[in-house]
Amino acid sequence: MIDAIEDFGLSPLTHPKFLSPKLASYKQNGISKTWELIESHNSVAILIYHKEHDTFVFVKQFRPPVYNSNGKGITLELCAGLIDKNKSIEEIAKEEIEEECGFLVSVEDITKITAFHTAVGHSGGKQFLFYCQVDESMRISQGGGIDSEMIEVVEMSLEETTQMLFDESIAKTPGLLFAIYWWSNTIRQKIITR
Repeated sequence: MIDAIEDFGLSPLTHPKFLSPKLASYKQNGISKTWELIESHNSVAILIYHKEHDTFVFVKQFRPPVYNSNGKGITLELCAGLIDKNKSIEEIAKEEIEEECGFLVSVEDITKITAFHTAVGHSGGKQFLFYCQVDESMRISQGGGIDSEMIEVVEMSLEETTQMLFDESIAKTPGLLFAIYWWSNTIRQKIITR
């Protein structure tokens, strides 16, 4: 799905589109301090459960910062996107589900789980976490993203997901880990107690 990466390099960021490097200066208990940080957009992420297949729908994609760290760069993530449009966070979540995973869901079928700050050491952006259920009647495409995005849609059973959670060879996001914890302790518990 993802082509071999070639000619990877790093250079100074001169005209950023989505990030703004800053130097924060402040006093803490009377001591002057500085901190390098990055201002960035907040984001949405959605845990998608496929009712007919009894699977979770995740995405795999290449992430240059992860490649810079581990030489592989492929991550397993929740469907997600930046909050960079003048729309509600639910509408942005709906668009991301359609673009990345190929399912048409209504805003009313998207449930907010919680919100939390990510990358607290360098950006502190806020991520809004959602949940929705899909079935094949809602599929309108194979997903994969828009423009030049190269996103692979992946379905995993609960058993496969549970095994993946502790597999350190798979780069995954904290949001994905938390979402599965939430599902296991809320949705799964409701299914078991029926």
